[in-house]
Amino acid sequence: MALIRRFALVLLCFFSLGMHARGQTQPAADSSDTLQKSAPNIYIDCELCDQNYIRTEIGFVNYVRDRKQADVHVMVTQLYTGSGGTEYTLTLIGQLRFEGVNDTLKFNANKTDTQDMTRKGLVKVLKTGLVRYVIHTPLAEYFTVSYNRPTSGATVVDKWDYWVFTTSLNSWFNGESQYKSSHVWGGFTATRVTEDWKFRFSANMSYNDNKYEFMTAEATTVTSRSISRSQWFNGFVVKSLTSHWSAGLFTYLNSATYSNIDISASAQPGIEYNIFPYSESTRHQLRIGYQIGGAVRKYIDTTIYFKKSETLFSHSLSTTLSLQQTWGSTSLTLSGSQYLHDLSKNNLSISANMSFRIFEGLSLTLHGGYTAVHDQLSLAKSSLTAEEVYQQRRELAKSYSYWGSFGFSYSFGSIYNNIVNPRFGNQGTGGTTIIMSD
Repeated sequence: MALIRRFALVLLCFFSLGMHARGQTQPAADSSDTLQKSAPNIYIDCELCDQNYIRTEIGFVNYVRDRKQADVHVMVTQLYTGSGGTEYTLTLIGQLRFEGVNDTLKFNANKTDTQDMTRKGLVKVLKTGLVRYVIHTPLAEYFTVSYNRPTSGATVVDKWDYWVFTTSLNSWFNGESQYKSSHVWGGFTATRVTEDWKFRFSANMSYNDNKYEFMTAEATTVTSRSISRSQWFNGFVVKSLTSHWSAGLFTYLNSATYSNIDISASAQPGIEYNIFPYSESTRHQLRIGYQIGGAVRKYIDTTIYFKKSETLFSHSLSTTLSLQQTWGSTSLTLSGSQYLHDLSKNNLSISANMSFRIFEGLSLTLHGGYTAVHDQLSLAKSSLTAEEVYQQRRELAKSYSYWGSFGFSYSFGSIYNNIVNPRFGNQGTGGTTIIMSD
């Protein structure tokens, strides 16, 4: 009995010490929580950004999952630079207690930068932009300012004169006991982009070989093989005329067994007008372009119009609307073309992409396109084999084509998502999501 009383006394002492220690640390924890609650609420609007890395590296703000709950809406848009890199534009839009406090920052990532280098640079710029909001909160007294003076150096001379060259060679192989497929493709591209000029020249090739073996009803083994090849070269030169106008020359040279084209060469001058200044293209664009020119073609087989070769003249008109706003993003393109010798030989297409936040937690995505086809001048006169049809190795006559998808997503739960837990990847993160699509 005495041993039991002593053991109970020891437990009572440990319990008392624990309660005393907990009582001493609780005010500090409460103070830290209160301080964090005063931090700005941030919504990061960037699908391709490493959100976990951002939350890990920038811990002096609160991250929310809905833009309407945010004090600062950070919208990240991007454009490709002439050297093949990426220019990121960070638009910081003040809301709620920071209404009207906006800012725009830029970060350039080189083509040779790794993903880690890019995300570090992006986070560095984002930190700088968020400071102006944090200094108006109680967290300001925990910040210090440092400055690393840059070392002076000579002016850098670009020995490549802004030219960037890219080459690639790719392959894909797969098969089964009665089926074999191989696909090889590659290309070479040269680009040069300055404020006044834009050059791009690209040469590409593709080779596709499919082989099938199957048994007939008479137990005879039949082998079917289909090969398609294509080569193409395209190039353009574009001159910046004003902040809204541009002019260019576009050339195209190709050969393709699928389209019954032995060789085709075309050249078209064109002009483009952007309703918005090109300097604002990361946020919105409304471009109207017109091209006119000619093409010389030689066909593999005689066409349905009894042509083995011909010279054609055509023109085209296109309009593209692209918006990146706080409510989402959208892109809509309407284009049409005609052959001048017969205006009934034409092509009209429309395509659209939209991501729209309807209200808190509910988003709608739309993707689709439709083309009215009345200009298939290269169709072969000879009939197609069954293998060429089901393997899609030869172009078929058609009057239209279309594609599309749509979907809804709905998330609910806690508006905060400051915590990063990388265990088992990203499984189980986020709120409940309901997705419906066709």
